[in-house]
Amino acid sequence: MTAAMAGTKQMDRNTIAGQIAFLIEADRLKGVTRNTLLADRSRFENSAEHSWHVALTASILFDSASAKGMDLSRILKMLLVHDLVEIDAGDLLCYDSDQLLSQKEREKEAAERIFGLLPDDQGGMLRQLWQEFDAMETPEAWFANAVDRLQPLLQAVRTQGETWRQHGIMKHQVVQRMQPIRKALPHLWCRVLEMIDNASEAGYLAQ
Repeated sequence: MTAAMAGTKQMDRNTIAGQIAFLIEADRLKGVTRNTLLADRSRFENSAEHSWHVALTASILFDSASAKGMDLSRILKMLLVHDLVEIDAGDLLCYDSDQLLSQKEREKEAAERIFGLLPDDQGGMLRQLWQEFDAMETPEAWFANAVDRLQPLLQAVRTQGETWRQHGIMKHQVVQRMQPIRKALPHLWCRVLEMIDNASEAGYLAQ
């Protein structure tokens, strides 16, 4: 075996080892509990379930997005990795503004560690997708954020706003949180507002 072949074999072995380490680490996302009840109210969902459900939501609603020419594959990858940092940082109630800054730092450190398990090219690509989602500056990121916010809204409405009521969430907070839907999926905006209005009238949201 030539030195070049030996080097390639070692590189392949290191690549595979890093990929396997990352995939095993990603399994831990199944153990991160979110502040969102399942629609049947049997338990709180975990972040891995959320990631799958949001990716499915994106697939179903993609053709009705306002922006055309987007890359669905890129969006799905973005959604599948956007919450991996919660393995280290945990899930934060999205309305907890007091904790957002410290959460961002924890997530940044988590991204360094978790994506760093992969070979540089793959890890760099996934971290870039995670950053793109967070920055919300591209059509794909806007759409990804829209479906990421729509999914828990549907669950909250279905569960009579139990977590909203538990945390004293107000109507205007939910409307503000749903703004990416207004831009990325405008045909759904009236329906979203209707659901929020109905939840408010039913007492699920504070005024």
